Amino acid sequence: MSEQGNGLLGREAVKRLLEGALRRSPAEQTEVVLTYNRSALTRFADSYIHQNVAEETPSLTVRAVFGKRVGTASTAILDDEGVARVLEQAATIARLAPENEDFPGLPDPAGEPAQAPYSAATVAASPEARAGAAGLICTLAREAGLRASGSVTTTGQEIAVANSRGVFAYTALSSAAIVAVATGEDGSGYAQEQALDLAALDVEAAARRAVNVGRRAQRPAALPPGEYTVILQPEAVADIAMFLSLLGFGGQAVYEGRSFVAGKRGERVLGENVTIWDDGSDPAGQPLPFDFEGLPRQRLSLIERGVAGDIALDSLYAHKLGLPNNGHALPGAAASVGPIPINVFIAPGQATVEEMIRSTDRGLLVTHFHYTRVVHPLHVIITGMTRDGTFQIEHGEVTGPVKNLRYTQSYLEALRRVEAIGAATRLAGEGIAVRVPALKIGGFAFTGVTE
Repeated sequence: MSEQGNGLLGREAVKRLLEGALRRSPAEQTEVVLTYNRSALTRFADSYIHQNVAEETPSLTVRAVFGKRVGTASTAILDDEGVARVLEQAATIARLAPENEDFPGLPDPAGEPAQAPYSAATVAASPEARAGAAGLICTLAREAGLRASGSVTTTGQEIAVANSRGVFAYTALSSAAIVAVATGEDGSGYAQEQALDLAALDVEAAARRAVNVGRRAQRPAALPPGEYTVILQPEAVADIAMFLSLLGFGGQAVYEGRSFVAGKRGERVLGENVTIWDDGSDPAGQPLPFDFEGLPRQRLSLIERGVAGDIALDSLYAHKLGLPNNGHALPGAAASVGPIPINVFIAPGQATVEEMIRSTDRGLLVTHFHYTRVVHPLHVIITGMTRDGTFQIEHGEVTGPVKNLRYTQSYLEALRRVEAIGAATRLAGEGIAVRVPALKIGGFAFTGVTE
């Protein structure tokens, strides 16, 4: 693990900072969480780079406890004065807060978690390195008579948690991502690629996906709304996995009875060919081996061949539901949504997208979804639009592009009608890391068409 000199504070320096804060806290119990984000972004449009920015964002969040009273405060100032001020702010808020009878106290240690894989070269990547990736995308788009837009991002983080009961966890993280959009006069293509290491990104493959889709997407025809068999590329499936995590697999949603798996553990809720899990230690995703209470993230079997299983829990909702904590607490303001899985995998199948197309008499091939919003959380009914390449399939062949369609569809019903699952998976999504395959789904409800 890289220490200071690679742009990091380093484990030992972070531990001294957090332990010093704990010693100075006036509260009965105290938790301190450090996140230090370092990100750099190169953005391009109309096949030219137009922005290159970098930022560092430190944050220290203190949770102070007096009995059943809890107060939280944050600061971006990590010197002695800043730490002293945020400790006093959290303690003052806690003294004034109403008692929370459900609060179980801060958690005890469950062993010091492992650290995640980390690429110092990715965090230190130069603007020229990101420009090289962007330039390749722009070149391939121009050669195809298209305009390229998108971004190349490199990110590093340090995350650490300590509390007055003896918890300490630290890791450094790295990631890289590209978004490529190839646009013509009357249509566009899209691709996304993510990895833990900038060197692991297959920039050319992603650029060619976007360009190939963009080239075929020109002059789309209007198609009437209705139910269609769909073949969803992984970028579209990522949206499904994200909403299932947000709305269904979290302890708060289950406790409040607004989750589709509430009271249904051991019952079939999705198609028997669908298996979903969460694993914060798997380097095939975006691993984070502990949660924001400093406890090891346990692997969750969320759906096993369509059957409901584990749910994500933190100390509060484990206490409320009378279940063991499995280490899925979220940080700061995000904790208001309760614990949720953030490292989600959908099991691959054996089909290729080409085989799915050949087996479809009439349907649509969808690149990804856009502007998706919740209509009904319990049934995971989502409305949104297709974007950047939607194609009609007739008699086993892609026959041409169609104009973007609006859909209103229960993602649960969709996952009960999965007819084929892709053998290949891709890492996609934002906020929640998901590795998912393409899916062929029978009967997806489209309610409108764009002009």
